[in-house]
Amino acid sequence: MQWTHRRFAGLSGILAAALALGLGELLAGLFGPVPSPLNAIGGVVVDLSPGAVERWATSFFGTSDKVALAIGTAVIALILGWFVGIASLRRFWVGVVVLAGFGAAGLAAGWGEHETRVIPLVAATLVAVAAGLLLLWLLLRAIDDSGAVLPDDATDGDSDRRRFLALAGVGGVVALGSGAIGRALLARVPPPPATDLAGVSAIAVGPEHDFIIPGVVPLVVPAEEFYRIDTALAIPRIDPENWSIRVHGKVDREVTITYEDLTAADLIERYVTLACVSNRVGGTLVGNALWTGIPLAGVLEQAGADRAGTQVVGRSIDGWTCGFPIDAAFDGRDAMIAVGMNGDVLPRRSGFPARLVVPGLYGYVSATKWLTEIEITGWDDFDPYWIPRGWAKEAPIKTQSRIDVPRSGGSVEGPEVVAAGVAWAPHRGIAAVEVSLDDGPWQQAEVSVPLSDDAWVQWRVAVTAAPGSHHLEVRATDGDGVVQTGVVQAPAPDGATGHHRVDFTTT
Repeated sequence: MQWTHRRFAGLSGILAAALALGLGELLAGLFGPVPSPLNAIGGVVVDLSPGAVERWATSFFGTSDKVALAIGTAVIALILGWFVGIASLRRFWVGVVVLAGFGAAGLAAGWGEHETRVIPLVAATLVAVAAGLLLLWLLLRAIDDSGAVLPDDATDGDSDRRRFLALAGVGGVVALGSGAIGRALLARVPPPPATDLAGVSAIAVGPEHDFIIPGVVPLVVPAEEFYRIDTALAIPRIDPENWSIRVHGKVDREVTITYEDLTAADLIERYVTLACVSNRVGGTLVGNALWTGIPLAGVLEQAGADRAGTQVVGRSIDGWTCGFPIDAAFDGRDAMIAVGMNGDVLPRRSGFPARLVVPGLYGYVSATKWLTEIEITGWDDFDPYWIPRGWAKEAPIKTQSRIDVPRSGGSVEGPEVVAAGVAWAPHRGIAAVEVSLDDGPWQQAEVSVPLSDDAWVQWRVAVTAAPGSHHLEVRATDGDGVVQTGVVQAPAPDGATGHHRVDFTTT
């Protein structure tokens, strides 16, 4: 097949864009003050996306949404590079203008990123754009002006062919290599500094709390396995020595809290289950952990916060905000500013140096990671990040239960089948769990001894199932006596409802 000028010019544009992006990622990985172009532009895309798009992305990709966004941003840039290459074949100034525009867009997107330094950012942008333009110019020069590119039977084109292939190969290798190395360096988040967290010990987990059934999620989820849903495309690398929390707004006095203040205070430890509002019935965007921190109520009292019709707004270092009624800090639940998780320092991916943990509320209205500000506002004076995007402003976690075994679509030995899973209703607790086999009567399941009303419980029950296909449903009753509804509702705008069901075969 004979290739045309346009196709090879398009390929030249793709390679030029890839080289610019790859070098940008490499420089970001090598130098902390330089933000990743993909992350910076992706963050702008997230902020400008309609709520429906963000809901779909979170629902469809789950915890892989950030990887999908980075890949999508790169693909769009390469597609645009194709057209830029074609347009630059006869008018090279088009490539100069467009690639410079890409650089300006990345510069603008990265300008407000955490810990960004202007001079390194500008220098890295200029290097990446200049390298992309140089490769584009060299590749376009290697294209034969006679009307065909890389001809098989034209001796005059051999030199151009070899030069083009060599340049394309080198450019592609450098682009892929620098991009891969850059992303790997960006992914290497240093662990937080070791800190002695002398908290008040919570109840120890025993066999009465954790049934330890193969296939059932552990009662306390390891920090590295805890679900992560947030808008930060790169985990902030915060130096606790230069970090603090500012408490302001409708308060008698502003208060500034340092990391030393937090870790030196009288700490509490509580088991609390957190859940993402995007979690579908039977989903895994939920987890239980032991959180260590200081009571939020004490901080608000120290600042003299107005408690009449106000909300607590948490603000992250990346600008993300949440908001919840101030009563949630004073109604007896253990709302806290957390600095530890599962007996260790809070991991960076989970919010180091500090985050908010408010039992009973979905994360999008309460669980600010990388906390830098607590502002007290009127309830109607401010709408946090997700509210204008179509989510409910008040968001108590709904009573839910999940079947972990048997797996849906799996095959198990019968006739006695052990079914087990977890159930949660933070701040209300779980009173009972029941299962129904093949739409039969509801059977009572054994429920583990709760660690607290804020933590999920495990459940198990043996059902008798003849050989063949079956389905199993589960429902929970919370501590207020309210039975989990079977009415199916999507996660938007305030959490999914319905009974989790699995289909399995008994042999």
